[in-house]
Amino acid sequence: MIRAGILGGDGFAAGELIRLLINHPDVELTWVHSPLHCGQMLTEVHQGMEGETYLRFTDEADFDNIDILFCCYPHGHARRLLDAAELPSTLRIIDMSRDYRIEDGTHDFVYGLPELNRKRIVRGATRVANPGSFATAVELALLPLAKNLLLNTPVHITAITGFSGSAVEKTTPDQLAWHRDNVSLYKPLAHQHLPEIRQALTALQSTFDAPIHFIPMRGSFARGMLATIYMDMNVGLDQLRAIYEEYYADHSFTYIVDRRPDLKDVVNTNKCLLHLEKVDGKLLITAVADNILRGAAGQAVHNMNLLFGLHERVGLALKSSTI
Repeated sequence: MIRAGILGGDGFAAGELIRLLINHPDVELTWVHSPLHCGQMLTEVHQGMEGETYLRFTDEADFDNIDILFCCYPHGHARRLLDAAELPSTLRIIDMSRDYRIEDGTHDFVYGLPELNRKRIVRGATRVANPGSFATAVELALLPLAKNLLLNTPVHITAITGFSGSAVEKTTPDQLAWHRDNVSLYKPLAHQHLPEIRQALTALQSTFDAPIHFIPMRGSFARGMLATIYMDMNVGLDQLRAIYEEYYADHSFTYIVDRRPDLKDVVNTNKCLLHLEKVDGKLLITAVADNILRGAAGQAVHNMNLLFGLHERVGLALKSSTI
């Protein structure tokens, strides 16, 4: 059994991660760290898991007693802790913040988008930086084009995510009331995921230097994200469809669909659905995914499966919530 520990165990993403790990056939969740909730049952903070776990939150982190560490801290906290801690050399780590996503030579984390770096993760990686949620959807929508050197004009993105947002902290009742029946812009044209998106695309198409115009929004729904992406494209739709089908043929969670997908097609799953269409010489891509699973906890478990040589679908055969 893979023994797992979680740092920062009280946010949205941590709750989903706990749910996945306690039901994973090859994992024993050993401890969940949260000084704020030390001594409380996990089910007192993350409802819906009664009868599945009797663990309590702890304020101690026993790194010597686990095989993999998941860091669910807000941005900035993980790097300060991990760089200062004495960690076993064999300990595998998956960080869900953006602290290690840019591969700048200052760390040894691999960018953890399996559809881009699966070979690197499987072949000896020990530390993985989980991608951002918006970045995951946008990169999956664009990687086949980058591989075929077809990103040569400005890319325009409009995307909306649930109010679970960064998935790090839970929403308070006051915040929930504000988000209901509301839509708001979120860091337009200057979102923090843009550097990792460009890093992923240039890994496959080094000549890509066109602008990426990104308008992110928060919606009035709890979870899920929908991105629409368009650019000038002189390649026919049938050829583009073949390019995408070939790229994702041996990947388990990304699918090309014939109709424009809805959020409810993917909420509560680790899937990303992509739809392609041509409009007046432009390629329009619609991408939908669950921001807390495909964009956070589900992708972390996907990466864990790869790190330990498991089939990537183990523990992630989840069914969408369509009602």
